[in-house]
Amino acid sequence: IVIASLTMSAILFVFIVPLTILFFIYLSNILLLIYQRNSEVKADPLSEVWDNARKTIASFWDIYARIWHGYELHGVENLPEGPGILVYYHGAIPIDYLYFLSRLFLWKKRLCLSVADHFVFRLPGLKLLLEVTGVMPGTREECLIALKNGHLVSISPGGVREALFSDESYQLLWGNRKGFAQVALDAKVPIIPMYTQNVREGYRMFKERRFFRQLYESTRLPFTPPYGGLPVKFRTYIGEPIPYDPNITTEELVEKVCKGNFLFSFQTKTAVQALISKHQTIPGSIWKALLERFDKHHK
Repeated sequence: IVIASLTMSAILFVFIVPLTILFFIYLSNILLLIYQRNSEVKADPLSEVWDNARKTIASFWDIYARIWHGYELHGVENLPEGPGILVYYHGAIPIDYLYFLSRLFLWKKRLCLSVADHFVFRLPGLKLLLEVTGVMPGTREECLIALKNGHLVSISPGGVREALFSDESYQLLWGNRKGFAQVALDAKVPIIPMYTQNVREGYRMFKERRFFRQLYESTRLPFTPPYGGLPVKFRTYIGEPIPYDPNITTEELVEKVCKGNFLFSFQTKTAVQALISKHQTIPGSIWKALLERFDKHHK
């Protein structure tokens, strides 16, 4: 009984924070449904009619981010006033990205539309939340329309595969994905790299097993659950934009973004790489990430 109790306690400990986050996400959707019903809102979910509800949800997640991860957002000045494509590294769970969306809306009252994997839209009970926060499947046509309407659009080329099978070495798992580069060229917009420091120290996946990799590749469903949730320091850095260049090819643009966003290889001299060189430990260290919560001298 004692062994069973300790085992169950350990399991609950490593999964409790990810499960709590999932509960808060569903709670956010319930609050939006209540707002929709009480205010009899029937407008487009992306319209300003929903801004009060968005502000409430964003404020909740921002408070959670401040308390649990001491969250900081740097480089907002690098975002263009008009449209652009944000390309970011995907952690085990994209909670850092949710923090970014919340703070961006609170600071700038600006939406960033998000390209998500198709399995996200199969999750029950989240339809309104996805619509109000601008989450979309991200076909080429949808992205071009969003950019034409002046929105920021974000995408993680590594997606679920990167979430599941990258680790504390922060290796990018983009494969041959370069559709985002073609969209940027077609829309004539800049690409902006972004990453969050210590995101893999906050939440991790169990070490890769061949079975789970094969299972994901055959089903495209994330069967491996994340664990952790330690209150490590999170800092999101937005790098300098890569401007539209009519003379550049898709392959060259992907290479540029990969170098600008391969934040952990220390191979480039961009401003983002300088920040990584200064602040990110490779491989990631949970202990150091926890201690950074008490670093009062960081700028």
